[in-house]
Amino acid sequence: MIEILNAAEIAKARVTGALVADILQTLKSRTAVGTNLLDIDRWTAEMIAGAGAESCYVDYAPSFGRGPFGHYVCTGVNDAVLHGLPHDYALADGDLLTLDLAVVKDGIAADAAISFLVGGSQPADSVAMIEATERALAAGIATAGPNAKIGDVSYAIGRVLTDAGYPINRQFGGHGIGSTMHQDPHVPNMGRPGRGFKLRPGLMLALEPWVMADTAELVTDDDGWTLRSATGCRTAHTEHTVAITADGAEIMTLPTGRLL
Repeated sequence: MIEILNAAEIAKARVTGALVADILQTLKSRTAVGTNLLDIDRWTAEMIAGAGAESCYVDYAPSFGRGPFGHYVCTGVNDAVLHGLPHDYALADGDLLTLDLAVVKDGIAADAAISFLVGGSQPADSVAMIEATERALAAGIATAGPNAKIGDVSYAIGRVLTDAGYPINRQFGGHGIGSTMHQDPHVPNMGRPGRGFKLRPGLMLALEPWVMADTAELVTDDDGWTLRSATGCRTAHTEHTVAITADGAEIMTLPTGRLL
């Protein structure tokens, strides 16, 4: 299903998106060496409930996962890049942590992800990988607009990532979003210009460049959810929800600067 939202629904998306972004920034501010992933999940649940919103993840049970996800935020550490199931792990200095969050409020969903390093250790290769995903996301957003096509956005994202030297996996990428979290169209992180669905005002997309340092191959963890790099290399993932407007793309998931 490809859903086109009206002006009132886009206004609701701004509220949901700001909530997602503020939760992620609050989680980042609370995270330190020794923080347990299960504490991050608990904090997320409390903030979602406090805002009168609902999790998109707790009951989520797609074909690629093992039963309902059962948690409120995806927590990927180092080689875990997607769908990281929170578990009993205390973060160490220099860990690369990805937090991916989707919630729905007043019937409209928003989805975003951030990657950052925990503690004082800042390995240069990890910093560079995170920054590459951020640049790729910015390129995809700059390309998205009315009359652009999915292939244009995917090409812009992929060009940044490949120029930075990272292999690109085509199995998982961005997606449409609206009244539900995952919708068509699929937005791969590599594509051909001029191909695919033509964007139009009212369409919302979750764009999410993610990479693994030296492989494009994923393996599924024993928990049935967490996707890791096949070589054990580090990974990074950045995501925004954007709405296509008459003038381009508006980012829905910008933080307000308010910690929850």
